[in-house]
Amino acid sequence: MHPPAYNCFVDRDKMDSAIPDLGPKELSCTELQELKQLARQGYWARSYALRGQVYQRLIRDIPCRTVTPDASVYRDIVGKIVGKHSSASLPLPEFVDNTQVPSYCLNSKGEGAVRKILLCISNQFPDVSFCPALPAVVALLLHYSADEAECFEKACRILACNDSSRKLVDQSFLAFESSCMTFGDLVNKYCQAAHKLMVAVSEDVLQVYSDWQRWLFGELPLSYFARVFDVFLVEGYKVLYRVALAILKFFHKVRAGQPLESDNVKQDIRAFVRDIAKTVSPEKLLEKAFAIRLFSRKEIQLLQMANEKALKQKGITVKQKSVSLSKRQFVHLAVHADNFHSEIVGVKEMRDIWSWVPERFALCQPLLLFSSLQHGYSLTRFYFQCEGREPTVLLIKTTQKEVCGAYLSTDWSERNKFGGKLGFFGTGECFVFRLQPEVQRYEWVVIKHPELTKPAPLEPTTVPPSPSHSVSSEPADRLSPFLATRHFNLPSKTESLFMAGGSDCLIIGGGGGPALYIDGDLNRGRTGHCDTFNNQPLCSENFLIAAVEAWGFQDPDIQ
Repeated sequence: MHPPAYNCFVDRDKMDSAIPDLGPKELSCTELQELKQLARQGYWARSYALRGQVYQRLIRDIPCRTVTPDASVYRDIVGKIVGKHSSASLPLPEFVDNTQVPSYCLNSKGEGAVRKILLCISNQFPDVSFCPALPAVVALLLHYSADEAECFEKACRILACNDSSRKLVDQSFLAFESSCMTFGDLVNKYCQAAHKLMVAVSEDVLQVYSDWQRWLFGELPLSYFARVFDVFLVEGYKVLYRVALAILKFFHKVRAGQPLESDNVKQDIRAFVRDIAKTVSPEKLLEKAFAIRLFSRKEIQLLQMANEKALKQKGITVKQKSVSLSKRQFVHLAVHADNFHSEIVGVKEMRDIWSWVPERFALCQPLLLFSSLQHGYSLTRFYFQCEGREPTVLLIKTTQKEVCGAYLSTDWSERNKFGGKLGFFGTGECFVFRLQPEVQRYEWVVIKHPELTKPAPLEPTTVPPSPSHSVSSEPADRLSPFLATRHFNLPSKTESLFMAGGSDCLIIGGGGGPALYIDGDLNRGRTGHCDTFNNQPLCSENFLIAAVEAWGFQDPDIQ
């Protein structure tokens, strides 16, 4: 049975111009890989009837809870819930957080139907506490449903998915916030040019990234959102990250070097997304999205888990609503000019560094742990001041007034497990950077070259030891959850040498030489290309040290 053509909820004149009803009418493939290709290519995008069939099939196949509300439940409860209210005057349930219902070519009856369906969902899913994406999902599904009850059933199946490996939509404030933080981390790593622009023009860069779901679920025109939803139903949540990153890349390409149209970059991005048809077609948007070389779904899940853990530690709960946003400390607000002082960098430079660190730590304030000018030029004292802190930022100023450093993901006490030998530890979140004479950041080489995660040969390449040091390249057993070496089968251990420390030296990066080497007296150092970060020298290759600082991360709620 074919789904009906344009139904009574749709403004047909608007719909015809948005999505013409052309193209194939049947879909015979059953293999997931073939479905992925057809979805990305837009095989059913120009056929209203075929898209309805595909949605019915894909949503029917979602593994759900044993008891999932269906169309008959909707018919039983809708009268009691709506009562005598007109559809247009119905309030939205609390969990959508005052989200505007996108029109998506719906007529007034259709817009009212969305509100009725949302209220009935709220009645049947008391555990859904925060889901601002749902109005857009319901509004789109209404196009491809015979009536309100069928649309309700489809939306319920999406919410009731019980496959732990298949996340579909955020249903709590905690999940939503951690998704926003995860998106910020992905921008930081895969859209560095756009991220640099955001940092330059935005007061609260993390707040800009917290808007990413709104770009997709509300601002994107119907024909674009439908194409995204086609692929999303086949491939899952990671598609949303990809498309949002592609949007930001196109925004940067169009706006780089041009003045923004308002004082609020969030509004500028929203306006860009609403008018995206002036810049790029749906096909080009998806092409750009899938050209981004992201890590696997597993890595995204690990990052999401790490961010959720950080939020829980800050008291954010599953039930908490957006009021907590007012308490959040964003990147620029975390480094306050009135209480920040460094002998090496200024507030602007520290804010740049803070914009690079993982979002779960960017909410924290910088805390000075060690200063060579205060604590003396001693590596032993450096370790003593930094132990128990994870992560840390190392800053170095040379006698030539060059400034460089590193973000180090792991507690320096990990060095002790090597029994006095110099051994590497840390995770792929580490990176090195220079600030003077020019700003440049170098990340883990695997981020730029994911092909290095292919299976390793039986005989991994060993790392030449630094002069006069016997270096163990065995990775640490205790690793943070994101980008941990143990999640990859690296062809060579040279790509996983992050940080090492002994009594007479400190090393960052390895393979071909260190990215940074500092002697035990904190007087001399050297820098060069290393395989871990594929970096250029961070300053003069052999340098004398004027000052060293180590900074930790202090929770903004701790005074």
